[in-house]
Amino acid sequence: MASTLPLSQSHSFSTIRLPNRVPKSIPVPSSFLLLKKSSILSSQVSLSSTLTGRRHTVVVAAATTDMPKKQAKGEFVDEMRAVAMKLHTRDQAKEGEKKPESPPVAKWEPSINGYLRFLVDSKLVYDTLEAIVQKAPHPSYAEFRNTGLERSEALKKDLEWFEEQGHSIPEPSSPGISYARYLEELSEKDPQAFICHFYNVYFAHTAGGRMIGKKVAEMILDKKELEFYKWEGNLSEMLQNVREKLNEVASSWSREEKDHCLEETEKSFKYSGEILRLILS
Repeated sequence: MASTLPLSQSHSFSTIRLPNRVPKSIPVPSSFLLLKKSSILSSQVSLSSTLTGRRHTVVVAAATTDMPKKQAKGEFVDEMRAVAMKLHTRDQAKEGEKKPESPPVAKWEPSINGYLRFLVDSKLVYDTLEAIVQKAPHPSYAEFRNTGLERSEALKKDLEWFEEQGHSIPEPSSPGISYARYLEELSEKDPQAFICHFYNVYFAHTAGGRMIGKKVAEMILDKKELEFYKWEGNLSEMLQNVREKLNEVASSWSREEKDHCLEETEKSFKYSGEILRLILS
């Protein structure tokens, strides 16, 4: 495996590579939010603007993209979503069952440097997911090529924009490196677990991830909307197409394999949540 390429001002951002050494463990963080349409998570968040020096108090709300009006009951994606919802606390979602381990979305003070770390590590994860889908070590992965949800190119453009503004782009850090390594391992030996991560990463970003990005941009980017939070075409239709593909792939799984996929959800939350926390670093 190639070593990490420094992301200096001359870096092309085409692909972020992994280093040979990877941390053995990560702390247990919170996750991105996967909420129903019109279900709102509101938490008071204190954000300091590193560009203006002003302190703001805002409400971070997270809601999913529009769900299709007609959706067959008993499909596997419904099970995946239900498990994800239970991993939220009650104040985050009415289906939440997890006991809060800390105050809900404690006072946030994002910085440009922290946000760049988040974007760089996110790009590494999306680079990895998209490369795996293209390589398709398991044939079913090929179903998820060119879905329209891909984020690697959008993140490349965003990092180039930050560089043009005079910011130094950091190298990938341990949360992103650990997650990318884990995804590579799963993709080879455990397709059900890999599909769980694929679903949670992409769908969470279109929901709580998008809303958090908007609020952070209001605080430190003068409301600039990054490419990371834009999609070409109808996002609801793209999500529905991926739901149908996920259901089709899972239709050939045994009940045991489906349960194994669902059991991987908590790990997905942990890895993604640790990357999200970089915004506050």
